[in-house]
Formats: sequence, structure tokens, C-alpha cells
Amino acid sequence: MTLLILGLVLFLGIHSVSIVAPGWRDAQVASRGEAAWKGLYSVASVVGFGLIIFGYSLARQSPVVLYTPPPAMRHVAWLLLVPVFPLLLAAYLPGRIKAAAKHPMLLAVKLWALAHLLSNGTLADVLLFGGFLAWAVADRISLKRRPARPLPGAPARALNDVIAVVGGLALYLVTAMFLHRWLIGVSPI
Repeated sequence: MTLLILGLVLFLGIHSVSIVAPGWRDAQVASRGEAAWKGLYSVASVVGFGLIIFGYSLARQSPVVLYTPPPAMRHVAWLLLVPVFPLLLAAYLPGRIKAAAKHPMLLAVKLWALAHLLSNGTLADVLLFGGFLAWAVADRISLKRRPARPLPGAPARALNDVIAVVGGLALYLVTAMFLHRWLIGVSPI
């Protein structure tokens, strides 16, 4: 469990710098340069993500059950997960979806985390998915109070929404049918 927590602190911590210390982040970019900051950010993110994956896999070997969700929650989770991949794609494919959601990636993270909390009840699940849910809520609140930085992405076009929905639903199906089991070791079906 220690590695999972360490990974969450590192990964969510580096992703929270703009939430808790935007001035410090801007000072680091100004003094080190944007490329150096992005390099440090990327290394911390990759190391944190690796620790999350390894720590979560270790924690699953001896689970601490906090609650047992009703079987119907799996169906609710499936429904909550349907828009996740289209929202992720819409974050980088500006169109009506991005305009309506404002921050589609954060909305996707919130839906993903909530769906997993509704269908999984171990301590590791609560730490992992609860941590991501809390981070996404905090980041969304902070974005209302700070200027948004431009995200890289495609130029705004009407076709972007079609690509986001069709591509996102295709990713959802491939993940549900194949990738989740291959990557996570658990088939959601």
C-alpha cells in the first residue's frame, strides 16, 4: 500500500502544482525554461504513474475490503464510463463537446473515478479512485480562479465532435473487451 500512496502523492502532487502554487510553477518555468519544466514534470509523472501501477497490483494481492457494492453498481459504472473516452478525445479536439464540458478531461477523470468507486470497494480502490476524484474536483474548482493555459490540440472544427464520439466509443469498446484485462488483469465483462 505504501508504493500506491507514494505513487499517488508523486503523480497527483506534480499535477497539483498549478492548483496550490501557480506562482511557483510560473517562476520555475521562467527560471528553468519551459522544456526543463516539462521534462521534470514528465519524469515525476511517469515515476508516480509507475508506482501507482505497481503499488495497486501489490495491494490487490491482499485486498482490504471496505465495502461490497451491490451487483447493480457494475451496470451503473458501465453507463458512467460510456462518455469517458469521448470526453478525453474532446479535450484535444475542440468542438461543441469541449465548449459544453469546459474541461472535458477533468469531467472524464471524475466519471472514471466515480464509476470505479461505485463498483469496487477495497482500500486500494478507494485510495486510487478517490484520490483521482478528489484531485479532479480540486483542479476544476481551481480552474475557475486561475487563467487557463492553452492545451495542445487540433484546430477547432465541427468534425472534431464526430471524431471524439466515434473514436471515443471505439476506444471504450476495445478497452472493455480487451485492453482492461490485458493492462489491469481484470476483465470488466
